[in-house]
Amino acid sequence: MTTPRSVPLALCAAALAAALGLLAMPAAGAAEGSPKDAVSWSVSPADETGEDGRVSIQHELDPGESLQEHVVVRNLGAGDVVFSLSAADGYYTDAGRFDMLRSDQESVDAGSWITLPEDVEIGAGESAVVPFTITVPDDAEPGDHAAGVAASVLSVKSEGAKANGVGVESRVGVKVITRVAGEVVPAFAVQDVRADHHVDPSPFLPGSVTVSFDVENTGNVRMDAAGQLQIANRTIAFPADGERAQVLLPGERRSFTLEVDDVWPLFLLTGDLMVAPVASSLAGDELAVDVAVASLVIWAMPWPQLLLVVGIALIVLALAWNRIRARRRTDHLISQAHERGRQEALDEARREKVTR
Repeated sequence: MTTPRSVPLALCAAALAAALGLLAMPAAGAAEGSPKDAVSWSVSPADETGEDGRVSIQHELDPGESLQEHVVVRNLGAGDVVFSLSAADGYYTDAGRFDMLRSDQESVDAGSWITLPEDVEIGAGESAVVPFTITVPDDAEPGDHAAGVAASVLSVKSEGAKANGVGVESRVGVKVITRVAGEVVPAFAVQDVRADHHVDPSPFLPGSVTVSFDVENTGNVRMDAAGQLQIANRTIAFPADGERAQVLLPGERRSFTLEVDDVWPLFLLTGDLMVAPVASSLAGDELAVDVAVASLVIWAMPWPQLLLVVGIALIVLALAWNRIRARRRTDHLISQAHERGRQEALDEARREKVTR
């Protein structure tokens, strides 16, 4: 992750823009620079001897309890580097990735429970095991508390010989989850459910349905948001196969949007949105979570199809009216012909009578 640290005021905006990034857990990073002096490093969970194969650090601790943990920092570059070490509160982004607060933001939860050295110097191609301590406050609330431990370096970006430098902090870290012992309450709320049918302008093509909603973790343990949408004889699962799991820490809220294609407008569509998040113990055992079901009623007016029917009806009426008018005209002409014939016959009879 990149964050601005100490920069000229005139370039604060540029530093903030350059600071966007994600904290990989665990991962390797690289700070900007020329190839010969580029800094590259990784951070992984470890024990006293080195990397231990974990992808994150998780512990269940009682209020007031302390525990020592370790990370290993590897210098993958070609020069000696002094890495700054830090801990901060953790959270999940809308993209489902774990991150930690920037260095200019104050931690108020698990990030403040971690004590570690300020920095560590590591030679080129070498690694160092860094111990740190997690101390849970006596008044800590039961449940999951997330933090991150990171190693970072500060690089300088500039444009032109006279440009002012912009400090950019690049960091790589690991996820640290502390579950404070006590009553575990997995709970959530589904809010702001919205469903709409989108009509295709062509009367010969179906439309689509969009269902959007928010899920908020109202309990005290993290959970993976999951469920399915049933509508128009279709079942759409979320997350879909291959998609990243959407993890919600306690208090976090996430927006979801589901798209269902090829849905014909049938005046009224009904369906069900089922949300069934998954929570588990630190050992991986699944915890019971109630399922929430929201009934959906969607108006799906077939306007293009109705316009097509009205257009066809108008054409049929026009053809019928023209046919009626033509028949009436023909009947009128025939009537006129009959009348002329009758009149001519009467005139002829009169002339014959006068002649006699």
